[in-house]
Amino acid sequence: MRGGLERWKRGVESAGVRQAMAYAFKGSCDSHLRSVTGVEALAAYADSSRARVTRYTVEQGRIAADALDPDELRRWVDGHDPHTDAPRGRELRSPQADLILDGTINAPKSYSVAALINDDLAAEFETLQDRLRTRIMTTWHRELNARRGSGGSIRERLHRIEVVELQHRRSRALDPHIHRHLWLNVKVLGEDGKWSNVDSRVAMKLHTLVNAEGELAARTDPQWLEALARNGYSLNGDGEIAELASAVRPLSRRSNQIEANRAKLLLGWRSEHPGQEPDHDVLQHMDRLAWATNRPNKPGVVDEEQWEQLVRDELRAIDPALLIARQPTRTSATAIGALDRDLLAARAIVDADSRSTACGGRFSSYDLRAGATRAVAASGIVAPRENTQELINDVVARGLVHTVDLLDQEGDRPGHIKGYMAASTARLKVELAARFDTLTHGGERVDHEDILDISRDTLPHDVTLDAGQSDAAAAIAGTDRLVSVTGPAGAGKTTMLRVARTALERQGRHLVVVAPTKKAASVAAREIGATALSLHALLADHGWRWGRDEGGGEVWTRLEVGETDASTGAVYTGPRRFLLRPSDRVVVDEAGMVDLHTANALAVVAAETGAGIAMVGDHLQAMPVGHAGAMACMTRRATAVVELTAVHRFRDPEYAALTLRMREPDSHEEALAVAGQLDERGSIHRVADAAQAREVMVEAYFRWAATRARVALVTSTNEEADAINEAIQERRVEMGQLHEERLAIGQGEQRLLEGDVVQTRRNDRDANVENRALWTIRSIGGSDVELVALGDSADRRHVSLEYAAEHMHLAYASTVHGIQGETTDASVVGPGVDASGLYVGMTRGRAHNEAIAIARTPAAARDQVAASMMRGSQEVSIDDSRRAARTELGRAARDLGTPPTTALEAQQEWLSQAARTLLDIDQRTADAAARAHGRGGAADTTDLDHARERLLARYQLVTRQYEEAIQHAGNAAERTRPERSRPVHDMGAVNGPASGGGIGR
Repeated sequence: MRGGLERWKRGVESAGVRQAMAYAFKGSCDSHLRSVTGVEALAAYADSSRARVTRYTVEQGRIAADALDPDELRRWVDGHDPHTDAPRGRELRSPQADLILDGTINAPKSYSVAALINDDLAAEFETLQDRLRTRIMTTWHRELNARRGSGGSIRERLHRIEVVELQHRRSRALDPHIHRHLWLNVKVLGEDGKWSNVDSRVAMKLHTLVNAEGELAARTDPQWLEALARNGYSLNGDGEIAELASAVRPLSRRSNQIEANRAKLLLGWRSEHPGQEPDHDVLQHMDRLAWATNRPNKPGVVDEEQWEQLVRDELRAIDPALLIARQPTRTSATAIGALDRDLLAARAIVDADSRSTACGGRFSSYDLRAGATRAVAASGIVAPRENTQELINDVVARGLVHTVDLLDQEGDRPGHIKGYMAASTARLKVELAARFDTLTHGGERVDHEDILDISRDTLPHDVTLDAGQSDAAAAIAGTDRLVSVTGPAGAGKTTMLRVARTALERQGRHLVVVAPTKKAASVAAREIGATALSLHALLADHGWRWGRDEGGGEVWTRLEVGETDASTGAVYTGPRRFLLRPSDRVVVDEAGMVDLHTANALAVVAAETGAGIAMVGDHLQAMPVGHAGAMACMTRRATAVVELTAVHRFRDPEYAALTLRMREPDSHEEALAVAGQLDERGSIHRVADAAQAREVMVEAYFRWAATRARVALVTSTNEEADAINEAIQERRVEMGQLHEERLAIGQGEQRLLEGDVVQTRRNDRDANVENRALWTIRSIGGSDVELVALGDSADRRHVSLEYAAEHMHLAYASTVHGIQGETTDASVVGPGVDASGLYVGMTRGRAHNEAIAIARTPAAARDQVAASMMRGSQEVSIDDSRRAARTELGRAARDLGTPPTTALEAQQEWLSQAARTLLDIDQRTADAAARAHGRGGAADTTDLDHARERLLARYQLVTRQYEEAIQHAGNAAERTRPERSRPVHDMGAVNGPASGGGIGR
């Protein structure tokens, strides 16, 4: 049981309040994403004057409940007392001000099916959600805080929070989907008796723990599991009800068909009412029409009272046995005392570590507690929640033993601060840096004129190298052991590599091109004309093997010559397919997608064989599945570094220049300026809600396909990609482009038809297909599926039906990893993508690229796109991560503690703050230096250096005064023998830039 946490904003002219009202009393499950005018919203709930919503008040762990009518709810959402209308604290009227935080309690869909067909389970499911609601609210009350003091630096604990609950039984597509919304009002009462806003950033980071609590409740709650057992049901490994899981996919497929029906109805309504948006009554009518379409003997408008029976009929059509009462079973459980707690701790660390890749491997105590809670949830125990807390606490304590505390001198820190790192990840970073250090040997580049001569012999007459491409080819063909070539999308890296290959061959040297995926390697082999393979294939040939340990952690091992390979039973005889010589150059294409484990193994192979490494790619595009930073780590140590700056892909040179600014804006203001230019060009498509965003992407496919052009549809999640894929497929069936006579089952039970665009998701040597390769289904036979490469009708493959079911899915739309390395005619990027998703998506199309933003105004759309562009600082080393953690801590609210009462305590407090400021300056300086080295130049940090110099001088002066005062106080204490003053915390050495430790490092 899990869900998201969304922030409802005030909006222009307080539209957020009106939307909340419409949603609470007349909305459907995702209507909070829609934009509604005030008149429409007021009309929508005016007829619901008798309706009430439940408000829960949590004070000191006690929960009270009352009911709010529409007027009272409006005041409450607006940050006022619902009865007196008195404002609670300072009113924030900005359109970006938060009103409520909407937490959704979602359960596996099979739970909703169970509740629909079994009254006993329906009642027990409601009480399970009640217990979880109580747990979530008390967790919010205990863990969240308000902010006080200058810059919000003081953490104020909460005396009171208020939550409104909404209960929904179905999705907008009218499928069974029992879920609840918990609206946490941002106005909270502090222990000091003052109303103010909750620290919403903490709430967002806490939500991983809230979700983990949901998983724990769904899988270990005795009352719920006993109810399942007495009705003949059990849970599978994914947490679904095993006996009902088969109904989930057919219902979801029908839900996607309803979405397609609704999209057509909405498109028709908007064409008849230009410039208007439908109100909630119109939308609800469309929902029901969409649901009834193609259902035999069903009226155009669905009677609510018949809904449950209609869905039961559909379940009966899926499998009649679903509705037959089952014999009771027995609940099996693992005793808490029988658990391997160290193994649970290992799993908790793996969970936290896997979710930390976007933060350089850092995670918080919230993340670790969430990992421990999920590990306990999956352990097989059955116990009341209060009986599991000791176990979870112990698992967290055992897990901490396997972490590096990046804030070990900072004492207590708020739970949301990401100040821990898995010891295994820290070790990887240190080992990789050390391996690259040993490979750092300078050499000479090939003469520039020789490169130009080779390019004229190698490239078509109308293709020439620019200065950056020429420098890169000279470096790769030279003798520097480590070479780094970075560049934006469309910079012509492939063209450059063709010249480098020829330059190496003329020296009697080999170019071996590897890539993170076999698909990328095949593209490189075809376009460069060199030996190309997946990086993992090279490493496997040199004895490396990888897998997962019992705790789920990634483990790499190396076979010795003569050792038996446990996976094949064969004796390893050394590398045979991909031999490397000391003069060879291994070029890693798409190097930004290489993770730390893989880079470590490659560095070992390079050290043993004497081969040189050239990493070519862009660390600002799609990240690896594991921990990033390998390319940046090598770039800091490479003796030949080249940055490509010209962009050759796009037909519009102005857009090409704009993509360079989009790639890494220096500030939010710069990102806003880029977003403004994108908007002026028509490259930002503003929509009212997530459903309309999906419609735009579906329409884009058909618009470009009608001209035989290819469009990339980039989504933020796999779930959104699935929904768009199935909507496009359904539309193509209706248009007669696809036929349902022959079909295959794909990954996740997707329906695959002849003519569908699909992606293979696993390398298969026998079928000669690659992970993430794109195909069109040419034919479906009795035992296999014939595929045609997208864009090359002569390239055909056959995969078995079993392969298709496990490793093939629809691919009209995909996430950024699915489209990385592709070049298309056009690209449409959906809402919610991160910086790499936006940049990669907006650089795929040669002729057209656009980003979709869900926003009421053009200004809000630009701000949303600008926010997506911003990236955090790269955390390549442990020192980088320490600085980032301290910077995050410096921005957080801290407990006030005891105010300084003496001059000594005031000095100590100043020294602590100054130390954090110096570390922040060091991080900014290091970031600037790393970026400059990556561009082959020197960083201009003059202002930072001067600021650091002034603060460091004062820090050293105050330190001396402080130490003298301590010594004086100690002497006085010896004379008078009073009680000794409190101990002084070691702040670490503070020296100049050449120091080897402390802040001066």
